[in-house]
Amino acid sequence: MPELPDIELYLQALRPRLLGKRLDAIRVASPFLLRTTAPPVDALHGRVLASISRLGKRIVFGVDSGAFLILHLMVAGRLRWADQAGQPIPRKIGLAALDVADGTLVITEAGSTRRASLHVASDAAALNALDPGGLEVLTADHMTFRERLTARRHTLKRALTDPSIVSGIGNAYSDEILHRARLSPFRMTDGMSPDESLRLHDAAVHVLTSWRDRLVREHGAAFPSKVTAFHPEMAVHGRYNRPCPVCGTAIQRIRYASNEANYCPTCQTGGRLFADRALSKLLGDDWPKTLDELEKLKAERR
Repeated sequence: MPELPDIELYLQALRPRLLGKRLDAIRVASPFLLRTTAPPVDALHGRVLASISRLGKRIVFGVDSGAFLILHLMVAGRLRWADQAGQPIPRKIGLAALDVADGTLVITEAGSTRRASLHVASDAAALNALDPGGLEVLTADHMTFRERLTARRHTLKRALTDPSIVSGIGNAYSDEILHRARLSPFRMTDGMSPDESLRLHDAAVHVLTSWRDRLVREHGAAFPSKVTAFHPEMAVHGRYNRPCPVCGTAIQRIRYASNEANYCPTCQTGGRLFADRALSKLLGDDWPKTLDELEKLKAERR
């Protein structure tokens, strides 16, 4: 799922291509995409795009009438740009297209599950109603951040990825933030010391801003053609069984529901291993609880 750095990358690419231009048409190919009927989407046809901004993980297109078009790409939604008006929408993965005089923004979604959404809001009040209310980490101070996370008892992984608690962070960057803060993904929010919450806040700001700036710098003026949650330079996310860049310990992974958490046992959990749902069913009581037990189990099965 595109997260804050990825959405900011899209914004950097969209603004020079769309701001100040007339929105000639919004072509919706998938009936599952459009989630609102009032006002109708064609009410924005002919309006000038006056703003492009971020609302959590959503991209918000504002027009000169005061209305807004709100796009949530969810897990598999992506954007494509063509320097040609009226570009065809791909048949299998195409959801919609926004047309201006000299280009087309195409919205796609891989896979068969249609989760991406497009809303039309008539005014700022209707737009605000779509805001899940998460805290913007990059503009919040440490105490506000701590108060928001500790208001409800959750694991740190859950709190960082809950859009009603923290804005713009998902599975990938929460892994990176927790690794940099040297905190377990399953540490409870109400158990954090002031020093730990300060480390977590500092880590969140650093990870989000450094990856945002890095992605923007790497793409330059080009429209991003491959926005992904996996980068070889990441410390733990998507690096299961590969060495931690800090200590060299093999990165571990816990899968649950449709998510996963990647962590370094040495840097984050004091050597403790958490049972992965799939593997713990297979191994049962043989599931290793520490790094030493894991190495012993590997040796026995060679």
